[in-house]
Amino acid sequence: MFEQTVNIDRIEHIVNLFGNFDENIIKIEKEFNVSVSTHSSEIKIKGETENVLAAVRVVQGLLHLIDKGEVITDQNLHYVFTLVKENKEEKLNLITDSECVCITSKGRPVKPKTLGQKKYLEAITNNTITVGVGPAGTGKTYLAVAMAVQAFRQKQVSRIILTRPAVEAGEKLGFLPGDLQQKVDPYLRPLYDALFDMLGAEAFARYQERGDIEVAPLAYMRGRTLDDSFIILDEAQNTSCEQMKMFLTRLGFNSKAVVTGDVTQIDLPDGKKSGLKDIMTVLKGVDDISIVKLTGKDVVRHKLVMEIIKAYERHENSRRK
Repeated sequence: MFEQTVNIDRIEHIVNLFGNFDENIIKIEKEFNVSVSTHSSEIKIKGETENVLAAVRVVQGLLHLIDKGEVITDQNLHYVFTLVKENKEEKLNLITDSECVCITSKGRPVKPKTLGQKKYLEAITNNTITVGVGPAGTGKTYLAVAMAVQAFRQKQVSRIILTRPAVEAGEKLGFLPGDLQQKVDPYLRPLYDALFDMLGAEAFARYQERGDIEVAPLAYMRGRTLDDSFIILDEAQNTSCEQMKMFLTRLGFNSKAVVTGDVTQIDLPDGKKSGLKDIMTVLKGVDDISIVKLTGKDVVRHKLVMEIIKAYERHENSRRK
């Protein structure tokens, strides 16, 4: 039986590290098959040598997050597990030292939570067009909206335009009641939610009334030239190749565009090629266009979302074989 001790400089850090009812420590014990005990400002970890050393690195990584003012959550706990298993925990600095993208209406800072998210935000900053591809829960849309709000607040652009194709997710909704705006609003709800979180409902309504913020289905983009704008195309996997080309050629002067989507959740009719899949090949290597692929490691929703994504990936790989 091998044992190592980790000293904690500040006693109050123990509360954050252990979590409610020691839930974080219990997860570490289960993940690495070790025994963890505490006495005063010391944490003792016992078990097989390799497992103990990995658990020690996890505790040190979590303490680093706490030193940077982070609250230990289920998401960042499991992300530290992943980094330790890949011998990349030293890259936690890249995340904790990241600047805040913007502040939400409730005063919460928006920052990247994974290395993939950091790469995604850097791509948006440094390129005119960024394509963010990845599974549900990786923050593709939310972070893009945060970057749009930041650019708008800093007067880098004069308006924000958010759009998505009005495609039903595998079910026929029939004729919806109401006028045209009320008919398309359900398709655009995720974009509204992100803007409400960043700006607050009142500010959003004010900006929308003035025309500073526009949320509209993709069909509304045809024939327009979008100057001085931050444009986000969400759910881009449900665009046809023709729609994608139409959208990308709307880009005007002093504008920036972000295209987001998940190629595993295409709702187009059978046999119709996704515009998102198409541009990942067509635009590869084009200057000032970046294609960022997020993975299950970048999921920041419930841990079960990551497990579901992995299960579907395993099933798809076995079916291909």
